[in-house]
Amino acid sequence: MASNVEDLRSPMVGTVVWVAAVGQPLAAGATAVLLESMKMEHAIPVDRDGVVANVEIEVGSSIDKGQLLVRLGAPSAAAGSAAEVSVNPSTAQVRLEELHQRISLLHDAARPEAVAKRHALGLRTARENLEDLVDAGSFVEYGRFAYAAQTKRRAVDELIRATPADGLIGGIATVNAAQFGPAASACAVVSYDYTVLAGTQGQRNHHKKDRLFEVVRRMGLPVVLFAEGGGGRPGDTDHPVVTGLNTGAFAAFAALSGQVPTIGIAAGRCFAGNAALLGTCDVVIATKGASIGMGGPAMIEGGGLGVVHADEVGPASMHYAAGSVDVLVEDEAEAVAVAKQLLGFTQGPIAPTEPADQQHLAATLPADRRRAYDVHALLEVLLDPGSLLELRGGFGRSVVTALARLGGRAVGVLASNPIHLAGAIDADAADKAARFCQLLEARGLPLISVIDTPGFMVGVDAERTGLVRHVSRLFVAAAAMTVPIVAVITRRGYGLGAQALCGGSFEVPLRTVAWPQAELGGMGLEGAVRLGFRRELEAIADPAERAAAFEHMVDAAYEHGRALNVAAHLELDDVIDPTSTRDELLAVLRCAPERLRAQPAGRFIDTW
Repeated sequence: MASNVEDLRSPMVGTVVWVAAVGQPLAAGATAVLLESMKMEHAIPVDRDGVVANVEIEVGSSIDKGQLLVRLGAPSAAAGSAAEVSVNPSTAQVRLEELHQRISLLHDAARPEAVAKRHALGLRTARENLEDLVDAGSFVEYGRFAYAAQTKRRAVDELIRATPADGLIGGIATVNAAQFGPAASACAVVSYDYTVLAGTQGQRNHHKKDRLFEVVRRMGLPVVLFAEGGGGRPGDTDHPVVTGLNTGAFAAFAALSGQVPTIGIAAGRCFAGNAALLGTCDVVIATKGASIGMGGPAMIEGGGLGVVHADEVGPASMHYAAGSVDVLVEDEAEAVAVAKQLLGFTQGPIAPTEPADQQHLAATLPADRRRAYDVHALLEVLLDPGSLLELRGGFGRSVVTALARLGGRAVGVLASNPIHLAGAIDADAADKAARFCQLLEARGLPLISVIDTPGFMVGVDAERTGLVRHVSRLFVAAAAMTVPIVAVITRRGYGLGAQALCGGSFEVPLRTVAWPQAELGGMGLEGAVRLGFRRELEAIADPAERAAAFEHMVDAAYEHGRALNVAAHLELDDVIDPTSTRDELLAVLRCAPERLRAQPAGRFIDTW
């Protein structure tokens, strides 16, 4: 054999797909043979320039490792002009173009009529809400190429265009990363798309939720859920389903409770399964135009309960008063802004802002000890300006539950509100406060309790509400708390209600202080005098003299229960100037650990 001829042998076992022709010039690195092995095609290149002198194989023949394939002769002048072989050269480009075409169909621009209809209702599209919520460029979508499982009823091309993402957009992203950094701002977003089959829950989007909720569990991510939609979808045909009651998404989402923050947003109509997911969330935000119900108009009518317009099933204002909605907002833009603020409370501290002039704090209380007032004014002065976000403001209104910041640190605030029921804790207020304690415990936020209460609500009407069990929730919820508590008694701290607002005892908070005008006791002063000195008062015949005696006894009781006297007996840690309240709170929280003890392994049994 001549020295200028080179043998090209197979480096593997395979089948010949293509081979260069005799006389074909090849440049160094060009493919001489294409082999298929394990369902993959492998190009066998030459090491130098040359011309194919002889071919020892045929297309379709089986090749052993080391077998001679071709002989390469001396190069010719045309050797450098040979092109690299390519089988089906357009496949990759076609698939790439198909991918980009499918991606374009997911955008709102591909469905102008649906978008216009949405905007005509004064609502945003699912992708518009998502774009407003997450940091630009951070969203990683899951299952975006899904479409409704209805191919037995409709053409695939039609479903791809009409049911993008099967009506559920979900993925992971960052929110507030510029403020808190990418690690602290990671979040999951799940959004039903009402423009796709009324935001119903289809077979594929259920499967998508299952996947997302598992990712959320493993990554420990907060979740923001846009829950608008009509509930279960009966029209899917591609999978054998009888009831669909073996769906896992509801259990998976419920299992996230207490593990990660969950925020639900309802705008438009939110019924059945969508409402069930919404109600599972830690915090529910609703627009004023939302209608929320465990059954929509069709289910109501089907149950023989009459014909009800969708917007009248469960108006957001009704749910706000009932406590089902935590924050009521004007529109989706405000809902997204509130969701960002809520996420921020769990993402870390921020630079403290200049507080209000604390000299105004005492002036938020009326001079008359018996005059009602709105505690919101006090909180606005005490806390970082603009940071107060009240939860369930329309329900259980004798207490205020709110998230806020103090010196840039996120805190929870539980405050008596004497403008409603004089600040007495009724069943609704107790439920609201107890759940708020659980929320703070789950999120690891300290509790600031601002107290001005006559105690628990009393009376026959109050007892009809199951008061005994409801108010006891405060004790068991607070007893399970491991986060720091600091209590400030501004004016009245009476009875079991005052103890409950302190976590069960004045000694549960890390520090329990009172303002100088505060009065404390086992019950309200006037009631205590009437009960304790009834015999003496009844023995005074003259009404004027009896009234004067009563006032004298009340004054004596006030003197006995005033803050300085109680502090002297060490039932309070201190009495402070109201203007120093903010500094006191900051000082305690700076010294306190995030948790005072390990979190209990088990859960308490709710009294209600």
